[in-house]
Amino acid sequence: MEEWKRRLYAGYVSTGQSTAQGGESGPFDARRHPQMMAWLRQVLPARRDLRILDLACGHGPLLLCAKALGCSRLAGVDVSAEQVALAHRAGLDEVVCQELSEYLAGHRGEFDLIFAMDVLEHLTKPELLECMDQVALALVPEGRLVIHVPNAEGLFGMRVRYGDLTHETAFTPQSISQLLRATGFTDIRCDEDRPQVHGLKSAVRRALWHGLTAPVRLLLAAETGCLGHVLSQNMLVQARKAGGTSGK
Repeated sequence: MEEWKRRLYAGYVSTGQSTAQGGESGPFDARRHPQMMAWLRQVLPARRDLRILDLACGHGPLLLCAKALGCSRLAGVDVSAEQVALAHRAGLDEVVCQELSEYLAGHRGEFDLIFAMDVLEHLTKPELLECMDQVALALVPEGRLVIHVPNAEGLFGMRVRYGDLTHETAFTPQSISQLLRATGFTDIRCDEDRPQVHGLKSAVRRALWHGLTAPVRLLLAAETGCLGHVLSQNMLVQARKAGGTSGK
């Protein structure tokens, strides 16, 4: 890792870049993370005893939400010592501070499901291919991958792409599918990360989202002849490791 990027990661919490600044006050409450809980309910399998890894887990909110939903065989890794310290403070002793590539290389064929939430945008193109090859190796055959990345096709995707000095890129459904197919994944699905309804305020936001994006969808359909464009600033991507794939 380049020194400038290592320096920024070392102060990821203290510079205010991470939402973990200061940590959670009091015991963890999954209700404070309705969007993440909605993601997990959408992607978690019915079996809760599968082996799950959160890649670049930060201070661990996804792992804590997964625990709240009954998952127990969890692991997390992050390069930021500040964030890992916060994860440990929250009781996540399974989180380790290590380079992602080193961790994946030491855990081949161990995981049924890997989350890569808000991490791939930090990697250069050569690093992306290497990382996804290693992710494929760390998954069991038919294992699943869930990704959350900035969406360059989205209306406000560039505010995420350029919201962090360590970001290298953003993706479209086409480019993330290209990366995944090149590294041994199939059954790729890209979904909007639209507001999830968990109360009156979020219901209003969801209704506004549908209403205000409708003209843009119509305009894109007129230009491209296609429907189903992903317009949110981030997108949620799911894929499955192709059977028998062992990576490179």
